[in-house]
Amino acid sequence: MLNHKGTQTLKTKRLLLRKFTPADAQDMWDNWAKDQRVTKYLTWLPHENIETTEYVLSLWCADYKKDDYYQWAIEYNGKVIGSISVVRYMNENDSAELGYCMGFDYWGKGIMTEAAKAVIAFLFDEVGTNRVAICHAVKNPASGKVAQKCGLTFEGTHKEEFKTTWGEYLDISYYGIVRKDYEKLKN
Repeated sequence: MLNHKGTQTLKTKRLLLRKFTPADAQDMWDNWAKDQRVTKYLTWLPHENIETTEYVLSLWCADYKKDDYYQWAIEYNGKVIGSISVVRYMNENDSAELGYCMGFDYWGKGIMTEAAKAVIAFLFDEVGTNRVAICHAVKNPASGKVAQKCGLTFEGTHKEEFKTTWGEYLDISYYGIVRKDYEKLKN
């Protein structure tokens, strides 16, 4: 049985993973929400103005009252540079799917891998999750590298499974790790 705890503060060597606040709107807007390079393979378009960012943050902050809501701000050197969340939780099989995005200036520095490892450990060790999955557009291989570096195994590709907001169909690759494999990696 799952022990949902909601979004808890997590600390890593370089990062603070915490709940978003309305005060994070400027960092979110500046670092990723308006940047098409970041949102290109996501389910939403770049924000057209900071008011859109403020609105999205208000929705996220309102959801923090739910014990099964997991949405972290990734804080690095005092700035919020991205987000990582459970985009889908399947309580019937104790399974979680992660989604993440981060400002372009911070790509290639191992930051998202560090954040994802912390969230995966929290989900297995604290919440009691049995399986964690990550999926990504094949055209975005860096996201797959995050999954691999976190110990997830490639499980296959679904052809043209995702339609972008501009109408392109993309192939999606799936990665996953189950509790027994996580425990082996941990030890």
